[in-house]
Amino acid sequence: MRYGYKASAEQFSPSELLELVQLAEQVGLDSAFISDHLQPWRHDEGHAPNAVAWLGMALERTKTITLGTSVLTPTLRYEPAVVAQQFATLGQVHPGRLILGVGTGEALNEQIIGVEWPELKERFARLREAVRLIDRLWREDRVEFEGDFYSTFGATIYDRPETPIPIYVAGGGPATTRYAARSAAGHICTSGKGDEYYRDTIVANLEEGLEKSGRDSGEVDRMIEIKVSYDRDADRALENTRFWAALSLSQEQKHAVHDPIEMQRLADELPIEQVAKRWIVGADASAVAGAIGHYAELGFTHLVFHGPGNDQRRFLEQFAEDVLPLLPAR
Repeated sequence: MRYGYKASAEQFSPSELLELVQLAEQVGLDSAFISDHLQPWRHDEGHAPNAVAWLGMALERTKTITLGTSVLTPTLRYEPAVVAQQFATLGQVHPGRLILGVGTGEALNEQIIGVEWPELKERFARLREAVRLIDRLWREDRVEFEGDFYSTFGATIYDRPETPIPIYVAGGGPATTRYAARSAAGHICTSGKGDEYYRDTIVANLEEGLEKSGRDSGEVDRMIEIKVSYDRDADRALENTRFWAALSLSQEQKHAVHDPIEMQRLADELPIEQVAKRWIVGADASAVAGAIGHYAELGFTHLVFHGPGNDQRRFLEQFAEDVLPLLPAR
């Protein structure tokens, strides 16, 4: 069992995040993952630092914690060969401390620069092809690659890491989950969707993909970002969720929205009770730890904690003191 911290790039400035990831390491967390957004979920008080540039700084300011993206989209804004080069450079200087988390993307991040936003079928095909290309560039010299979307002609990454960089695939549907089980080092999903969904969609499809590919269960890290608003003040724990109201919008409401001002407007219309439904909220450390531990019982092996409040130092210190000791042993 591993425990991590979600470095929320949509909510905090790059310098604030650097201080927070250092604190996450100090309080004993194993990993930290930064989201990669060109546009935040909210226009007011939102942030959107470049994830790869930030990782380079964060690696230099920490010693042991594993750092990764949650998630980067190496298909539209980014050329996959350049992503391979970027992470190879980071991985050569900081071997064994990186994870490349990838996904199919959000309209919010792509359309603003004029990128055509394709249907999910094409986005998923682009992701699979990009991952194949990145993997080959990390392993081979003079890569000749002619895909449906990307091509290389005798490409070589000259400064490759000696320690392999794991690729984790994010996704909540059956096809993406089976793909992660067949081809990736890990799978990423988010909390708050009900036990039936995790058992029947996530776990079941992970097991199916593992069986069909002949891989052992332990070969795929089962990572889940757990939305947890813990505070010793119960009212504060509830109100802290407000910034992340957009997460409670339905997929139909938000999938084509590319303007953070419009996303913010839709989110602000939601009552706090609806906003908080996606979160574990409370001031009772035992109850919060029990709700978190349930995800371990469902089969997840890497729990990454996303606290929604603006005072992240308060969250990390209280969580580490009160809740972390009550969780299943590593």
